[in-house]
Amino acid sequence: MSDPISAEDDKINPFLIAAVVSMAAFMEVLDTTITNVSLSHIAGSLAASQDESTWVLTSYLVANGIVLPLSGWLAGVLGRKNYFMLSIAAFTLASLACGMATSLPMLIFFRLIQGLAGGGLQPMQQSIVMDSFPLYQRGTAFAITGITMIVAPVLGPTLGGFITDNYSWRWIFFINIPVGLLALILINRLVQDPPHAKAKGFLSIDYIGLSLVALGLGALQIVLDKGQEDDWFSSHFIVFFSVIAGTCLVAAVFWLLRQKDPIIDVRLFKQRSFGLACLMVFFVGFSLYGGSTLLPLLVQSQFGYDATLAGLVLSPGGIALIFLMPVAGKLVNKIQSRYLIAFGMISISAGMLLTSQLTPQINYHTFVMLRIAQVIGLPFLFIPSSTMAFSTIPPEKSNKASAIYSLMRNLGGSFGISVLLSYVARHQQQHQNFMIEHLSPSNIGYRDTLAQYSHTIMSAGHIRATQAAVGHLYQLLESQSSILAYTDAFQFISCVTFVLAFVALLMPRVKLNKKPSPEAAAVH
Repeated sequence: MSDPISAEDDKINPFLIAAVVSMAAFMEVLDTTITNVSLSHIAGSLAASQDESTWVLTSYLVANGIVLPLSGWLAGVLGRKNYFMLSIAAFTLASLACGMATSLPMLIFFRLIQGLAGGGLQPMQQSIVMDSFPLYQRGTAFAITGITMIVAPVLGPTLGGFITDNYSWRWIFFINIPVGLLALILINRLVQDPPHAKAKGFLSIDYIGLSLVALGLGALQIVLDKGQEDDWFSSHFIVFFSVIAGTCLVAAVFWLLRQKDPIIDVRLFKQRSFGLACLMVFFVGFSLYGGSTLLPLLVQSQFGYDATLAGLVLSPGGIALIFLMPVAGKLVNKIQSRYLIAFGMISISAGMLLTSQLTPQINYHTFVMLRIAQVIGLPFLFIPSSTMAFSTIPPEKSNKASAIYSLMRNLGGSFGISVLLSYVARHQQQHQNFMIEHLSPSNIGYRDTLAQYSHTIMSAGHIRATQAAVGHLYQLLESQSSILAYTDAFQFISCVTFVLAFVALLMPRVKLNKKPSPEAAAVH
């Protein structure tokens, strides 16, 4: 395969191009999690309920999920640079509108626009960075995109919590405006489309494929986001959207396989390296977003942390990732990707297993160390998976491949959050039922503990000491059953990633990209 960097692009430092395009993508990925800890403030400010405010998240994720797989086709129609800049401009304007919203329906509408605009930023960033670096620096290129795709969702809750607690939730949207404007100016000056990424125009539009994909992915995202809240298939709402998602997505696959130039090239999955790498990045999203959701919920609900402190539990892990990304990028050219992926899965498995041993007496510093242990394997997953995924993809298909690859990571995140929250809710009920069976007068431990609490409460001057003691014991039962449920969820992630470490060893070998010798470079 020839070197993807052109003579024209050679004049501009590829690291500068990577920094500029990553600025825009980082802003968009940050917005997938930055509102998570601000929903209660948004609901109170706009006179809405907590349940209604969750549509601020859902609307963004649904729109984002619809556009992600279509972004490769849109880039082909408009030209990659044009589409990238249009997406940034629309995202920035939508952010301004979100910050100025005066009602919840208005905010949800502009979040929908923001999600539609932002859906193309991740895959376009990845394909631009990939084309800007020579083959032997491909690991470095993916280390840069990895900082955007993995660190941004980790830092989102921290930044969102700090801004909301110290300023106003509106500023979580306003901060996008200067970043977006600066990115537009710099991208216009620095980025140029290679021949394969220039605009091809609306030669033909596959309306059927477009409709099936949009409906299917939109309905699927609604099911994943609202399933636990509505008790899954006991809800007619969830059943309805599940049927739509299943029907449309199955029909879309059959339809797209019959098209000469489909809007989503599902034939790429026939390439073993791309298909297995997509599977791995799906579970990167599963672990990353699942862990980033569970841990803040745990420390806020059971340990009394506020939004800022809960975010600070995650942020040191994000800082660790920034330092580990370049290390993983260097190792890709020296060690087979499948071995690095297996190591990454084992690292995540060990970190999640350690977290599953937590107790009610755990402190902040231990939580921070556990979070670092959870995420240190992610660079050794994302970068080698990306290298393997694109090792056999021709340049003219890089936009569509990047779109599918980004979609798989985001879907993994949605599945991770949905599955793990359901897992926690059901296991909490199971642990609570089991513990209640032992809270009876026939249990000596229960009688002794109740007597001890009653005596303490009575000494404090309370008249109904026994009733107060029973209430206190029930609160302890609820707290401990909840903590046990969270530890079960972390153990579940540990088991899944441990199995995938062995699956990674079955992945194909990838030709290591060596830096050409000066003589070879001169000939080239």
